[in-house]
Amino acid sequence: MGAKNNVTEFLLLGLFQGREMQRACFLVFSVFHVLTVLGNLLVIVTINASKTLHAPMYFFLSHLSSADTCYPSATTPKMIADTLVERKTISFEGCMTQLFSAHFFGGTEIFLLTAMAYDRYVAICRPLHYTTMMGRRRCGLLAGASWVAGFLHSILQTLLTVQLPFCGPNEIDNFFCDVHPLLKLACADTYVVGLIVVANSGMISLVSFIILIISYVVILLSLRSRSSEGRRKALSTCGSHIITVLLVLVPPMFMYIRPSTTLAADKLVILFNIVMPPLLNPLIYTLRNSEVKSAMRKIFRVQGSSGGEVKLQGI
Repeated sequence: MGAKNNVTEFLLLGLFQGREMQRACFLVFSVFHVLTVLGNLLVIVTINASKTLHAPMYFFLSHLSSADTCYPSATTPKMIADTLVERKTISFEGCMTQLFSAHFFGGTEIFLLTAMAYDRYVAICRPLHYTTMMGRRRCGLLAGASWVAGFLHSILQTLLTVQLPFCGPNEIDNFFCDVHPLLKLACADTYVVGLIVVANSGMISLVSFIILIISYVVILLSLRSRSSEGRRKALSTCGSHIITVLLVLVPPMFMYIRPSTTLAADKLVILFNIVMPPLLNPLIYTLRNSEVKSAMRKIFRVQGSSGGEVKLQGI
């Protein structure tokens, strides 16, 4: 236990060392983070306020946007603040909290994508049974199971790390606390823990990716018997999902499916995974979806009309 208490804080080396690059990172990632939060909140508000977006797909999309709001918020604000200071430190407790939060929301995002793929499979391949198979209770269970699975994945990752002895070096060559750099600093043999990390994070990403790709291949093959209009609509929806799957799952497969080692490209790969999918998902799911765009227009039209009435009454 004494060895564990030798390190009370970690020193984050960040993305770049030069001051000019850090100023650029501050500006770029501040804008990205604000757009990410506003974009996903817009999707959540639109789905919950709309009278037409009650299909299971939009229920899952609302949960995905919630995870996409929280996932970058676990690490990006700290990274942005660190660009303004010379010494980038984080407490031991803050480091473990960051590790847990990032893997919790990131894992939940993956499981929600799997639930969304199941929803699309039932809707396209078994349309006659869709209303019975994807009722409100079933959708709630799938969404709840996704959050619980994300929690279990993350708590295992965190418990494996927090019990390791950290007794010497405390420099993390990253912009946040992730499992591989922390294992590198531990004053103990981390071979077994590294294998568990591969099984926990790497295999979840790989298995989810395989399941999702197979499900969408089955869906696309089943579209051959559909009308051209039905194929166009289904391809538009599935195309959005496939793009998201690639953005979300390819980086963690690169990061976690290998043994516990750190590579020079790791920081940029995980940065892409944290920043880009949550930023792009609102665009992917709204710009390609006429129902969501129509609901947004109606909501803002009603709010605009209400605002005009209030103004007239004030006059």
